[in-house]
Amino acid sequence: MTENKKRFATRAVHSDRPDPVTGAHLTPIYQTSTFAYGSFERGAALFAGDEEGYIYSRIGNPTTRRFEETVADLEGMEDAVAFGSGMAAISAVLLTLLQPDTEVLLLGPLYGGTEALFAEELPKMGVRARHVEDHELEAGLKAGAGMVYVETPTNPTLHIHDLEQIGRLCRKYGAVSVADSTFSTPWLTRPAEYGIDIAVHSATKYLGGHGDLMAGVAAGRSEHMSAVRMAGLRHYGGTPGRFESHLLLRGLKTLGLRMERHCRNAARVAEFLNGHDLVKRVHWPGFAGHPGHEVAARQMRDFGGMVSLELRGGREAAARFLDSLGLFTQAVSLGDVCSLATHPASTTHQLVPEAERQRLGVTEALVRLSVGIEDARDLLADLEQALEQVTVAQPEHA
Repeated sequence: MTENKKRFATRAVHSDRPDPVTGAHLTPIYQTSTFAYGSFERGAALFAGDEEGYIYSRIGNPTTRRFEETVADLEGMEDAVAFGSGMAAISAVLLTLLQPDTEVLLLGPLYGGTEALFAEELPKMGVRARHVEDHELEAGLKAGAGMVYVETPTNPTLHIHDLEQIGRLCRKYGAVSVADSTFSTPWLTRPAEYGIDIAVHSATKYLGGHGDLMAGVAAGRSEHMSAVRMAGLRHYGGTPGRFESHLLLRGLKTLGLRMERHCRNAARVAEFLNGHDLVKRVHWPGFAGHPGHEVAARQMRDFGGMVSLELRGGREAAARFLDSLGLFTQAVSLGDVCSLATHPASTTHQLVPEAERQRLGVTEALVRLSVGIEDARDLLADLEQALEQVTVAQPEHA
């Protein structure tokens, strides 16, 4: 079987090719800040970009480079650049590719940190951003928008946008398309297959997978990634640590296995919650009645490890439910092998104005679950006992 026909799991496991210098079976951690270039002429060539090689670990490091190459391969993209966090990756892409007076169309809801970046920081540079619905996308692009930014699925309501439509329309009107694929990972969805230019990830989440690192990564065409590397690493300095890159390489080896279990457990959790009297609504794209189910079934291998629920009783019920959980750790982040639970309106989306939160469906009753790889029976028992502690203080009028 040729290299390009090997399946995802095989490529992920064998991403760590033996080190060409030492023969080490796994990529060594190159714990160095700088690299000797040997001669005046070679140093000048390296800094000018006329010769490939390593100069300074802020710009590139062999351990990190192996992780970048692996992500690019798994995403089906030409190249990738790693960063010290997901927000560093997102910021580098946007600060590099956007120009003053550019309008960005947002297909959300988006992670609160990304919302704040578009609402508070980018306007200082003359960048305008506005939320649109899917049916408004073409009109916005026709009017001159230069970028479309989307999450797949969205955080935290698990809305599904049609990546194929986004990619097609952006190509038609010459706009750049960027998809935050953190919830999906390249195991579930590869945005490049639908014409998306750039995929970004908080690698802190599923790519690392064990809740022990901070990192981000962007993958796309070489021309975009070269510019993003120059700005994001050389100028802005959002460099990941070499040990984090080592942990990411380790995490990618088991990504497929972990995602299979995350998805299977999430399906069990969603089905259990969907039939409970105290649960008003469950957001999970695997339900046939989910408005994005057909699109999700087409562009995702499975329906992911995230489940969000709205409790009857509002914020008070959400607080009591969360404080009663035992196996689900009450914490932000996601994609850990351990199950996590959080209240987005008071944590990850706290800085989003209340009116906007309501419009996006991030209500006071909403709880987001990152379903881990524990035994599903234990997770269901934990959810059941926590729900037993919830009492609705007053009838709901919705």
